Amino acid sequence: MSMIGLLGILVAFAAVVISVGCFGIGWWQRKHAERADNFFWGGRVAVLVAAVSLTLCCAILVWCFMTGDNTIEYVLRYRSGAEGELGWLYRLSGLWAGRQGSLLFWAWLISLFNVVVLLATRKKGEALDNMALLVSQVVLGCFVGVLLFSADNMPFKATDAIYFDASGALRGAALTWGMNNLLEHWAMAIHPPTLFIGYAGLTIPFAYAIATLVANNEGDLWVRRATPYTMFSWLLLGIGIGLGAVWAYVVLGWGGYWGWDPVENASLLPWLVCVALVHSFTLYRQRGIFKKWAIMCACLAFSFVILGTFITRSGLVQSVHSFNGDPVSTVLFLVLIVASLLAGAVGLLLRRKGFAAGNQEDIDSLYSRDAAYYVNNLIMIVFAVLLAYMTISAALPSFLPFGGQSLSAGTYNAIARPLGIVYCLLIAVCPLLGWGRTDGKAFFRKARIPGICAIVLFIVLMVYFCTYLLPSYNAMLAVGGETASGLLEQGPSWYYNGLAVVGFAVASLLFFNAGYMVVRTAARLKGALRRRLALLGGSVAHLAMAVILVGLIGSSMYVTSAVGYLEYDEESNTAAPMVIQDFELRYVGQEDGTTHNGPIFTVTFDVYRDGQYVGQVSPSREMSATTMQTKSNAGVIGFPLEDLFVVFSGITDEGSIVMEAKVNPLISFVWAGFGMLILGTLTALFASRRPQAKTGANEEPELPASADGK
Repeated sequence: MSMIGLLGILVAFAAVVISVGCFGIGWWQRKHAERADNFFWGGRVAVLVAAVSLTLCCAILVWCFMTGDNTIEYVLRYRSGAEGELGWLYRLSGLWAGRQGSLLFWAWLISLFNVVVLLATRKKGEALDNMALLVSQVVLGCFVGVLLFSADNMPFKATDAIYFDASGALRGAALTWGMNNLLEHWAMAIHPPTLFIGYAGLTIPFAYAIATLVANNEGDLWVRRATPYTMFSWLLLGIGIGLGAVWAYVVLGWGGYWGWDPVENASLLPWLVCVALVHSFTLYRQRGIFKKWAIMCACLAFSFVILGTFITRSGLVQSVHSFNGDPVSTVLFLVLIVASLLAGAVGLLLRRKGFAAGNQEDIDSLYSRDAAYYVNNLIMIVFAVLLAYMTISAALPSFLPFGGQSLSAGTYNAIARPLGIVYCLLIAVCPLLGWGRTDGKAFFRKARIPGICAIVLFIVLMVYFCTYLLPSYNAMLAVGGETASGLLEQGPSWYYNGLAVVGFAVASLLFFNAGYMVVRTAARLKGALRRRLALLGGSVAHLAMAVILVGLIGSSMYVTSAVGYLEYDEESNTAAPMVIQDFELRYVGQEDGTTHNGPIFTVTFDVYRDGQYVGQVSPSREMSATTMQTKSNAGVIGFPLEDLFVVFSGITDEGSIVMEAKVNPLISFVWAGFGMLILGTLTALFASRRPQAKTGANEEPELPASADGK
């Protein structure tokens, strides 16, 4: 198996080199149509060969994981012994659980995207498509080269014979190897591949951006080609980030879903740039502007994908999610980051005349959709760049701002919260503006009904804020300790609560403006279904942002937490109750058990609210018998407006049961908004992308492919 896998990587690398050579010669000979077509055909065949070879490589690892074949060291180190309904999924997830396997999986996905491009352009393929395939194959060659020429990244290294006894059974250190038990959760099993699909997909818009620069073709062909891959990648990145948040919430035991960890940030960076990229694509097609924005955003999105890989695998920053670093991939990915940015910047400099849009690029009025789109892009890019800088700040020289410092979550929140509210205000107002210049009467006519409805919703939210959220905040300050200090570090009370009030106001306006657009677009779907799907999907996505904003305010700013040391009487098997807000946890019992990883200890509580029984929680603590690593399984009871989150933290030497409980208000809005955002993006993905007439200053456009209703 090891030898077959190695041969598969060798064939894949050779095919990549051949394809790049054929595409390059074909491009050079493109004036001689027949000769060029022959080379292009050879390059396309080599693309297929590379994909087939990498498919074989992945299949070998999957087969070994599923059958328990430990002759490959990577399989031995990341195998899972899980049984039950999801046992197959955890064994399969070994493919992307480690550094070597994840690189192979990523390379395979890039090869599949290249095959999709090849098949999609097989009948009407143009020189631009072949140049894009050349660029994408160069990227694929870098990944396959890392696997082939770096011993630390080779996934098919044979297991040393010293780890087997005479009968072939494992012995010694090999008995302790296996998948981290924290990864054995359905959300974490799906989270990495969805992110990797998104990462691999962003290679295609980057390839088309470079191809159109090489061809000096400022038309929108490359945008129409790249848009579906961008939308699909953005969708998968969003799903991956959401699944990671679900896993962090229920497995890591800290009661949150986003901690601004460096690797978390790395996954968010390309998603943010994709927001700007999708908007730029819309304006590129619809109005023939934002051409330079589109190209640089495509390059920046790809560079941030590689930056995420660099952060994860270089050892540059410390993270619970990162792999052990190796020098070969560190250097290669650093070169890819620099090269992708330079390719876009230098290309635009050399092609500045061809991609100059003349007066179309000018913004006639700050009160227009054109200006709103510009500010939208500016906010996303500035925030992404700032987030990237803050993420790697610990590795920077101390004389730079934040240099040598590991920044706290509060520092990130201090920037992200006001910026996020401003951004949501922008997308709330944008549909009310006109292209070029906004007519005042038209603006107020559009804003009247959504504005009145928004006031009503804002009043409802303020009642909830004054009767529940603000008292919870004051109660946590009164308790004192680290929690109170953490709250005060994020600003004085007037600012902290004022920010929440402004956020609720913006969310109210965004909700009804987007809702109005959803109703209006749905009523006009007949006769132009696929063309208006983009506007409908974008409006649903904006509606989702309003719901998410409400959820984020409640679940990240007004959490009530408590730690209880419950006295336990072993003879009577009773323990003192725990109280948090209006919830009371009454001890029921405890249970020892075992899993395939090792022992598990579970405690059970009945939960009462204002004296009424509302459910039962059974948090547990699991330990791996081989690695001695513990895993907390939280007990959660969900209510429409809050979650009760309970974690069992162990037993003291005196025999007291240590419990941690949190009440997370409005967290259901985060999950619901996440689902709506995915639905909106998926809807826009199926929109028509055929060219259409440009709109006037105050006409409502039928945007062809944006996940955006502006």
